[in-house]
Amino acid sequence: MRSLRVVDATRPIDVFEALRDALGGGGPAVVPREGVARATDWPSADERVAQNVALVIETSGSTGRPKRVALSADALLASAAASAGAMGGQGQWLLALPAHYVAGAQVLVRSLAAETEPVPYGDGHFDPQRFADAAALLEHDYRYTSLVPVQLARLVEAAEGGAREVARALRRFDGILVGGQALPPALRERAEAAGARILSTYGSSETAGGCVYSGVPIGTTVVREVDGLLEISGPSLAEGYLGDPDRTAAAFHEEGGARWYRTGDLGTVEDGRVTVLGRSDNVIISGGEKVLLDTVERVVHAVPGFAGAVVVAADDAQWGQVPVVVVAGAPEIGLDDLRVRVADQLGRAAAPARIVTVTVMPRLSSGKPDRQAAARIAGVGGGAAVADTGT
Repeated sequence: MRSLRVVDATRPIDVFEALRDALGGGGPAVVPREGVARATDWPSADERVAQNVALVIETSGSTGRPKRVALSADALLASAAASAGAMGGQGQWLLALPAHYVAGAQVLVRSLAAETEPVPYGDGHFDPQRFADAAALLEHDYRYTSLVPVQLARLVEAAEGGAREVARALRRFDGILVGGQALPPALRERAEAAGARILSTYGSSETAGGCVYSGVPIGTTVVREVDGLLEISGPSLAEGYLGDPDRTAAAFHEEGGARWYRTGDLGTVEDGRVTVLGRSDNVIISGGEKVLLDTVERVVHAVPGFAGAVVVAADDAQWGQVPVVVVAGAPEIGLDDLRVRVADQLGRAAAPARIVTVTVMPRLSSGKPDRQAAARIAGVGGGAAVADTGT
């Protein structure tokens, strides 16, 4: 059995060194945490995990109660090897994501596998010029980074606005992984027009991070569709959830000599290409019709001014539940036009009932939208077509 070591994720080099010890087999399993001083009763001093566990990721719980995902050294290194194969080789990484999320931790694991030193962006608000300055420190022949869409959008906007150093930084990377949420096609096109080499990723803590790049499973990962839901098999799967055998049994199962993870995501697999439609728990019934909010969000993102919008559910006395769009700023297109565009593609039930504008989109520390906060804001918006919450 192996002990656990909580490491302050705001000091990513400390996490990097702790992972080096853990992956080598002798050090404690690493629990990267945003601020080690926050009150928690776990882990206790005598807590132990299986010897093969090297990393424990505590999920944000943005769509449910938090989990502690146990990842083995073999799973982490298999993921790193598959990533290198898909990207064209081992290289040096710029860490621009929090190290307590799996995407950030995997940047450190990939660096260890490549025997390169990661360049940390550091704490604070994401600034394109600061990112460009960090990118200039990369010295390896192959240079990579991992971002969420909002970070990529800020870099592209700066490059399009004439920031030459930012434009140069985008072109300097041999691969930019973009995950955490769906990448709007328009943003991808703009990034590629700026010279960025983009790979959209799909995965989770349970798969040691991204295991599907631009729709194609990497390494020996296998993805299948079962009753409309995606399941994943391969060497990068987590051991399960610490202290939660029931949830582990519900998410992981064996079949045909392989171990499978039930993702909970709606999707299809055709000719080896994976299409993710959205979370199965992000579906509402509006006026008796099923509406996939993730699909509504993708259509909304294609509308000028709504690229960073979030679509959430709100209760409605007449229809039961309705989609509501939460967006930062004041888009030029109004509710009526937005409803027409969505209805034309997805039907009338999917048309948003209202737009709620905010000054700043609420976000998790990973950079992803805080959907629970957005849903609360949508509820406060009431029946108004447009409401400014001042968030």
